[in-house]
Amino acid sequence: MSKRTDRRGKKSKVFEWSGIIVFPVTFALITQIAVLVYDYVQEKVSVGQVAVIMIIVILSLSVIATVIDVVRRKLTIINPVNKILDATDKIASGDLTARVDIESRYGRYSKYDLIAENVNKMATELSKNQMISSDFISSVSHEMKTPLSVIKNYVKALSNQDLDGETREKYNQILNGAIEKLDGLIINVLKLTKLENSQIIPEKEKIDLHETVAETVFAYDEKIQEKQIELNCEIDEVTVFTDRGCVDLIVNNLISNAIKFTPQKGSVFVSLTEENGYARFSVKDTGIGISKEVGARIFDKFYQVDKSRKQEGNGLGLSLVKKAIDLLGGKIEVKSEEGKGSAFTVMIKL
Repeated sequence: MSKRTDRRGKKSKVFEWSGIIVFPVTFALITQIAVLVYDYVQEKVSVGQVAVIMIIVILSLSVIATVIDVVRRKLTIINPVNKILDATDKIASGDLTARVDIESRYGRYSKYDLIAENVNKMATELSKNQMISSDFISSVSHEMKTPLSVIKNYVKALSNQDLDGETREKYNQILNGAIEKLDGLIINVLKLTKLENSQIIPEKEKIDLHETVAETVFAYDEKIQEKQIELNCEIDEVTVFTDRGCVDLIVNNLISNAIKFTPQKGSVFVSLTEENGYARFSVKDTGIGISKEVGARIFDKFYQVDKSRKQEGNGLGLSLVKKAIDLLGGKIEVKSEEGKGSAFTVMIKL
């Protein structure tokens, strides 16, 4: 608990005890006044008159005490509760700008002030989440728009009966590429949603991580040859007991990115070793690199290093990698220099 919260808690306890003390003090005061009035009038009037006077005095004092208590309750309980209810009703109706005004001075918060402050914090977080969700939907819509436009245009073009076979084949390849990109986007969005909502529970099994890394590198052999990339690998035999789906996602995305962002005749270095109870998987490239400003955001959804979007991708790969590593209780480190390349190092518990 923070010092600030602790101080407010102590103050609220003081007010809590003051509310408990008010009733017996008031009762004692009324009793004392009644005794003093009785002592004053008992020798001056008859017994019957004393009784009537005492009833009037006690009733009057009780009414006064009741009025004071009603005012106290209205100020200290009813008004704060109504303000909180009003704000929560607005929030429940979708108005996330609603807030509860806290009139008490800091350091003299009551329990209701603490509740009001928590309601305000909750509304702020909900507002942030709503903004993130809106941005996410907007980004997904934007990313889907391009392949859908390509599909629409080339389906229309393919309906032309005068197209020669070579052109038709070329159009089919472009169409298939757009469909694969759209399919990949949908799959990644679903994966990310499941990871963020903790819908994926790691299913641990024995995995020969060196085989997974080698197979992934081999899968990109054609692309490596096409770009004439110099590939260097130092892969030790490493076995881990973890979730295969998450490991495949991490390894595939990091190797894919390294090849994607490395220019013609560049180089990629892949290594796998054991280190202090972890599998240390590292991918280095001589690609475009990233600045410190960009590096702070590379794990954000739909954030792309290449703003011109000349590189293929939808900006979800590294976000998925980070979520998968967090799920496995691992760590990731990024070292990069703009124009000189990047190095991603992942530590996965053995």
